Amino acid sequence: MGRVFDDLKQGFEEAIAHAKGEKTQVRVHHFPTPETVDVKAARKKLHMTQKDFASAFGISLDTIRNWETGRRDPEGPARVLITLIERNPQAVLDVLHG
Repeated sequence: MGRVFDDLKQGFEEAIAHAKGEKTQVRVHHFPTPETVDVKAARKKLHMTQKDFASAFGISLDTIRNWETGRRDPEGPARVLITLIERNPQAVLDVLHG
């Protein structure tokens, strides 16, 4: 257990040094996420109504309406989900509905 603690401690110390701008051996990986998504375009591409789209992908109808009218924007995981739906809707449906 002591070795695990020592490894974690060293990792935290390196991360703190990196955050302070010190030269370290830390590698930072950046994974891009979509900044904006066009929910209406994704839905229309599938020729679905708002109700059908909401039902198929497990999103509330009110949420779809809010996104499409611009009252709200999809954030974080929702942006990723909509992007996946745009790129490969069948894969998402297969995962959701097995």
